[in-house]
Amino acid sequence: MNNASHIDLAEPVGATDHVLGPTHAPVVVVEYGDFECPTCKQATPAVDMLLQRYPNKVCFVFRHYPLEVPHPHALAAAQAAECAGAQDKFWEMHKLLFEHQTHLKRQHLDGYAKQLGLDMPMFVSEMDDDVYLQRVREHIDSGKRSHVKSTPSFFVNGKLQDVSFGMHQLLDATEAALRSHR
Repeated sequence: MNNASHIDLAEPVGATDHVLGPTHAPVVVVEYGDFECPTCKQATPAVDMLLQRYPNKVCFVFRHYPLEVPHPHALAAAQAAECAGAQDKFWEMHKLLFEHQTHLKRQHLDGYAKQLGLDMPMFVSEMDDDVYLQRVREHIDSGKRSHVKSTPSFFVNGKLQDVSFGMHQLLDATEAALRSHR
């Protein structure tokens, strides 16, 4: 069995990824997440802390990995985030979806879009037409090729990190990557 620290991120960070922090940062953290996953919601403060602690040294990327069987609203939530992203509000929608993760039915998603001041005819049309379904499916596919088994799954500089025993492991891996970069 492969050690998790040797599994590489199959899809490098690209122009269509949603990024917080400088893209030239020495440490790149990629999360495969699900907006309906309670553990993903619990991980958000740790990611926020990393970005605050290392503002110019960490780049954070969020990719969709909706687990549709246990989380029936996760796929629509991922598409709503992409629709918001098309209007430069991905991170604002990301935050709202996690804050209200028990309310992710379509009427709620429309309400969050209104709350963010999105162009509603565009949002509704894109949601109705599944405009971003292919992009979400591409994220899922890249997660599968990267051996993602659960959410959240984190990669630090391309290496899968086991956070099953706590988010401190993400912080430790980030700090180790920063030390090796010096």
